[in-house]
Amino acid sequence: MKTVRELAAEIVAREGGFVDDPDDPGGTTNRGVTIHTLRRLGIDITGDGRVDVADVRRLSRERAIEIYIDHYFRRPAIGALPEVLQPSVFDMYVNAGANAVKILQRLVSQMGFACRDDGVIGPHTIRAVQRAYEAAPAHIADAYGIARRNYHYALGDARPASRKFARRRDGGKGGWITRAEEFISPRYHLSEAEHRARVAAWA
Repeated sequence: MKTVRELAAEIVAREGGFVDDPDDPGGTTNRGVTIHTLRRLGIDITGDGRVDVADVRRLSRERAIEIYIDHYFRRPAIGALPEVLQPSVFDMYVNAGANAVKILQRLVSQMGFACRDDGVIGPHTIRAVQRAYEAAPAHIADAYGIARRNYHYALGDARPASRKFARRRDGGKGGWITRAEEFISPRYHLSEAEHRARVAAWA
């Protein structure tokens, strides 16, 4: 099992550098940390009394790692989940916030372990997820990764502006899909033909 810091460092590496994409609901981002996150946390890196794009640009790798560990792993209580799920849920929490937990809650409910999908890892969720893990220890991480992949495809179905994150310009798998599949066993990866069939209805 990798340490939380190692997982956070990998997330920073996957997120890349400064991005200001108008189609990204997260807004201006650097190392995966959005301007909205910096404002919510009151992180004024430049020390000029306001949190703006300049602060996003100045965000260091180490500061991003600390933000992830504190606000995207410890505070949501991801460490209370079975270890096999922690890397993917952590990575998805950075990407989608509480929706990462909702995906897990819906999954374990579908497995027969009732769990309210409120996006909060509390005692009931911890028990339900633990029971689901014990029922399918070798499969739950793959099942979560597949549910995560399906969530991204569904976002593309509902929001055309988001499709470029799930499908490349040449029609291949976009960053959202390849990132989800990093946490899924290769035997469950979609082939290029399967992916293209999934997105064929997109304009």
